Amino acid sequence: MAVIIRRLEFFFITLWAALTLNFILPRLMPGDPALAMMARYRGRLNPAALNALEVAFGLKTKQNIFQQYVSYLNNTIHLQFGTSVTYFPDSVIHVVFQALPWTLALAGITTVISFVLGTFIGMIVAWRRGGAVDGLLTPGFVILSAVPYFWLGLIAIYVFSVSHAFLPLGFGYDEGSTIQLSWPFVKQVLAHATLPAITIILTSIGGWILTMRNNMLGTLSEDYVRMARAKGLSSLRTMMLYAGRNAILPNLTGFALALGFVVSGLLLTEIVFSYPGVGYLFLQAVDNEDFPLMQALFLFVTVAVLLAVLLADVVNALLDPRTRSHS
Repeated sequence: MAVIIRRLEFFFITLWAALTLNFILPRLMPGDPALAMMARYRGRLNPAALNALEVAFGLKTKQNIFQQYVSYLNNTIHLQFGTSVTYFPDSVIHVVFQALPWTLALAGITTVISFVLGTFIGMIVAWRRGGAVDGLLTPGFVILSAVPYFWLGLIAIYVFSVSHAFLPLGFGYDEGSTIQLSWPFVKQVLAHATLPAITIILTSIGGWILTMRNNMLGTLSEDYVRMARAKGLSSLRTMMLYAGRNAILPNLTGFALALGFVVSGLLLTEIVFSYPGVGYLFLQAVDNEDFPLMQALFLFVTVAVLLAVLLADVVNALLDPRTRSHS
């Protein structure tokens, strides 16, 4: 319990620091979202509308910096991030929640699949180190992990969408379709997500394989693994419950961080495949000087990463007694 309390203390202190930076940094950046909004319409709006835009974006206020900070914290707690410049007059939270499910579905599922497959394959190649499986799979996937996923995505689009039209070219669903909870629409979403998902998995699985293989090689030389073999336990049980269970612990932190960064989206992949996720939303927010949207996105990513690290620390403390004894 003491370990978890210390982790929670670290979590809340770091969260407060992140919230404070998220408040300060946009105020140090050059530019004015209201002027940027006016520039988008190239003078077609009445200049009198500038004042209304400044009020809508929270730029005109008589509060001092401390009062603004308190208001910012209160609005953040209630998920009130203001009006989006890019999607004016839509609210920021509505814009984020429209893009977030697409990113969570694509990046989240592919991250879990990559981790599970990479961990299992890494366990097998370490158990049979020096064999044909180790000699072929390990270098092959490591080479793939060095390939930029957006470049592999462009090749996949050319081969499977342009040349042969096996799979859709891009976006999240067919043009002209309406988002609805039905099997035909779900099939569209799965078809459109196939190429980016395969691209992400192929380029990320190599890191998990190599990390798990190295961890596994270290545990195979431990006395408890030798004891399990001496007892006559099956190879599968020894590999999974003795060597694999201890080798996977260092990987959990990396997996938690990967899950945390899922919320940030996969910017280049989403651009290549025109996927309507958070990564592409980030780019639009920066291009349009959409400070409210940038603040909300940065905050969501920060909180997601902090929660993921907290979860990894708690899981490590529960699974590894050494963590509790040394903390």
